[in-house]
Amino acid sequence: MLSTLISPATAARHRRWIAGLALLAPLMAGAQSLLTQLTDTTVAQTEQVRAELLAHAPEGAATGRQVWLGLQLTHTPDWHTYWKNSGDSGLPTELQWTLPPGVTAGPIDWPTPRKFPLGPLANYGYSGTVLLPVPLTIDPSFKGQDIEVKLYAAWLACRKECIPEEGNFTMRLPVQGPTALNGIAFESARAAAPSDLPAGDSAVSPQAQQLDVQLAGLPVAWRGQALEFFPETPGLIEPGSPWKQSWDGERWTASVPLSPQRSDSPDRLALVVALANPPGEGPGSPGVRLDVPVQGAWPAAAALPTAVPDALTAALQANAERAAGQDGSAPGRSGPAITLWAALIGALIGGMILNLMPCVFPVLAIKVLAFAQHADDRSAHRAHGLAYTAGVVISFLALGGLLLGLRAAGEQLGWGFQLQSPAVVASLAVLFTLIGLNLAGVFELGNILPNSIATLQARNPTADAFLTGVLATAIASPCTAPFMGASIGLAVGLPTAQALAVFGTLGMGMALPYLAASWWPAIARALPRPGAWMNTFRQFMAFPMFATVVWLLWVLGQQSGIDGAAALLMLLVVGALLAWALALPSSKSRSVLAGLSLAGLVWLGWAVGPNVTHLQAADLGSKPVATAVKGLSWKPWSADKQAASLAEGRPVFVDFTAAWCVTCQYNKRTTLADADVLAGMAAKQVVLLRADWTRRDPAVTAALAELGRNGVPVYALHTPGQAPRILSEVLSVSDMREALAGI
Repeated sequence: MLSTLISPATAARHRRWIAGLALLAPLMAGAQSLLTQLTDTTVAQTEQVRAELLAHAPEGAATGRQVWLGLQLTHTPDWHTYWKNSGDSGLPTELQWTLPPGVTAGPIDWPTPRKFPLGPLANYGYSGTVLLPVPLTIDPSFKGQDIEVKLYAAWLACRKECIPEEGNFTMRLPVQGPTALNGIAFESARAAAPSDLPAGDSAVSPQAQQLDVQLAGLPVAWRGQALEFFPETPGLIEPGSPWKQSWDGERWTASVPLSPQRSDSPDRLALVVALANPPGEGPGSPGVRLDVPVQGAWPAAAALPTAVPDALTAALQANAERAAGQDGSAPGRSGPAITLWAALIGALIGGMILNLMPCVFPVLAIKVLAFAQHADDRSAHRAHGLAYTAGVVISFLALGGLLLGLRAAGEQLGWGFQLQSPAVVASLAVLFTLIGLNLAGVFELGNILPNSIATLQARNPTADAFLTGVLATAIASPCTAPFMGASIGLAVGLPTAQALAVFGTLGMGMALPYLAASWWPAIARALPRPGAWMNTFRQFMAFPMFATVVWLLWVLGQQSGIDGAAALLMLLVVGALLAWALALPSSKSRSVLAGLSLAGLVWLGWAVGPNVTHLQAADLGSKPVATAVKGLSWKPWSADKQAASLAEGRPVFVDFTAAWCVTCQYNKRTTLADADVLAGMAAKQVVLLRADWTRRDPAVTAALAELGRNGVPVYALHTPGQAPRILSEVLSVSDMREALAGI
């Protein structure tokens, strides 16, 4: 019927359109798949591991199709995570899937692990990049267009210290369109997985202290080569102990020490064998997996302890007493708990004392000029005081809110976290350099900026006062720990409103002296009348600014190394040259100098700029820092070192410090360098550990949280069988003597 209404030419055009749409359909499906992936949350990143959720469904995700999901872990060099049997220590990576009805996830198809020896111990796991694939089964009852995948993953990242990490991932997997971008990764994972091998006449035979292993049918290419032995049952053998292996023709035999703490006695033993650790990183060499029978009876399993040692009981009881109730008391402290009101009072007083800290003084020196300039203008004084107070309080609330929000999202952060970023430190160094150059008279804003911008400060003195408060907060917040350690440690555990009240009160305390002076005319009248002295005072104030830049460069050197500090210094020098050139009178020389300076600044930013923000590799090796007492030295802190020393019965003193913490550096060069204090530590055989928090370190953050603290400095004395003792942040020789006397 329709054919009589449509001409042959029109019908031909329609056929071409339909054919074109058919060709576009796969492209449209691919575009939809790409758009869906852009809205997924598939990556979780830490300093140790990058975790990414991947999918592989080359023929779509319909019923009967081959569908794989997987978590790809990319480890920072020297870090590793664990196999299903982690060995002497560690935890296997855990994947918890949330899938729609009709879709189920199978077990992890574990790649062959590699062995990580650590002294007398050994662990099984992966370094480099590894993919943990999981098969999906789609039931015919599933009728959706997309499979909504949710994954919670938890893994333990270890080097010499271990950091528990986790991530939440989401993905929408299209049923019809192919998902094949990660095919190579899944093929590599399949190649790295051990191949199943029939048990044949292979067997294992338990003896009194070892497990005798006889395996037949292994790959011919392996004969005569050393193998690694990985039982899937945890706690069965001693992975780090010496063991014997040999080849007898095509049969491989081994004698592996049994663990004295063994509690399982399986009838069959699933195991993986592979060539001994290959060079490089990633999974081990592709191995084979066997499920072999156990011949003979197992020796008696280890009995569970019926009693807990008295020292451990006392320590557990002390921990329980500190955790009981919601009093917020700090461990190691006796006396009344730190209440919210006590924290607020401490915040107010600590904020007031901040004005005396060298972190803040250079900024506040600028405000002295404002007092003198407006000595007779009471309303201007009060407006500036209120604006400065608003800048300080709002900034403290913003920093506190950001800290609480990031911690709620799983970030391991503490107070003063902004100076753990090289970019922030470098930005402050640039800002203080420009302020110093301006105060010294190298340039005036009116000479290098348009008049409408240069006169903003004069036309908006209130806004200038507000921004001064913001700047003072940014540079002062890391100095709060000597007065606010307990209060801030309490605040991060309080409900959000109460925590922000503590941070706001801290800002109010810092702004209070200036606010009071702005409302008290006697202060302004006490200052000298405006005159020539103001220019001299202004130029003098440039030097505290430059001193602050030196301190910031030193902090950056601890984070980015000497190359980063040198790069920033070069950028500052050329930047200063550019500011000076722009301040010259208009001439051809000014244009040439300014152009060359700008070109040099751009080139340096491209050539050496990345060194400024590049974190140097953390040196957590065994490089002790000697003290004045022979045989006594500071060692880098790790939870393992602390636990090992306490297990040996030795007390441990931990110095939680950071390069940007002025009080930390003062204590380090005075009390902690005192000859009598060091001699007392040596006499008590105290192990000295230094936990450096200059850069973000989740392990140090977690250790601080266990002590009820959230900033540095913190000084903790650990004695075996006792609760840790927290010393004063402003450390004195008498404090140390008293603490050592209690060991």
